Amino acid sequence: MPNAVQVRSSGGPEVLELTDVEAAKPGPNELSVRVAAAGVNFIDTYQRGGVYSMNLPFVPGLEGAGTVTEVGSEVTGVSPGDRVSWSQSLGSYAQRAIIPATDAVPVPDGVSDEVAAAAPLQGMTAHYLVTSTYPVRSGDTVLVHAAAGGVGQLLIQLAKARGARVFGTVSSPEKERRARQAGADDVFGYDDFAERARLLTDGEGVAAVYDGVGKTTFDDSLASVRRRGTLALFGGASGQVPAFDPQRLNSAGSVFLTRPKLADHTATRAELEWRMGELFDAVRSGALDVRIGGRYPLAQVRQAHEDLEGRRTTGKLLLLP
Repeated sequence: MPNAVQVRSSGGPEVLELTDVEAAKPGPNELSVRVAAAGVNFIDTYQRGGVYSMNLPFVPGLEGAGTVTEVGSEVTGVSPGDRVSWSQSLGSYAQRAIIPATDAVPVPDGVSDEVAAAAPLQGMTAHYLVTSTYPVRSGDTVLVHAAAGGVGQLLIQLAKARGARVFGTVSSPEKERRARQAGADDVFGYDDFAERARLLTDGEGVAAVYDGVGKTTFDDSLASVRRRGTLALFGGASGQVPAFDPQRLNSAGSVFLTRPKLADHTATRAELEWRMGELFDAVRSGALDVRIGGRYPLAQVRQAHEDLEGRRTTGKLLLLP
């Protein structure tokens, strides 16, 4: 029987249990996949902790990559032995996973299983933020929070590729080094980032703030944005932002505030293939470096969540079943 991680009740990392599960058969439009690597993401902690309501028990993990072992009767274009990756299929913290064929993207030669598992959720998040939420233009200045994290490093690289000047916030000298390696032009701490952002833009502010930290950065993120700029709140690593008066957007300079999510930016197969295709092309050409920050066996899943939530990591965390 294959191993999988289960959540039987909402709570902290201690509710993550490694257990044996029955090997499921794929439905007509599904694939059975031997999981090579599963991505660990903040959304997994929200689902585990009850921030997002889930049907219990469940196997967490939305993202991964592996080799197809069996295909459903209605599936076309995919065969056993093909490598695929996915980003929106619950149940990835397991040795075997059942994946909807509509979520599986072929992994091209030249992209490793680990990178294929690390790139989809964070990579497409960074992609939609710089291409769709606020389309970065050459000459823009943008601010990326948690700049040494998995999404942060990808955001920096993609924004720089579009011609932007990029500021990053970090919490340690080591993370500053990582952010600068990714291409950030200026990197500073969280205590005075709004003042620094204003100072470095001659008082104007930045075109966009990409904020995955949330509660503790929101007020100063709003203070960092230029007139008619964009605050993209795409996560809440420090907690969810409390309700606030929309008039604050008025007084901040007609600022646009959005709370996007990946599912709305991969709503069609064409969009999914476009985003993943651009990411895989950039990886294969060497233009995009997807950094793996930590590798854990399934038995160490609690440690992986503790490290992620404790902000002790840089780059992408993977479980290796």
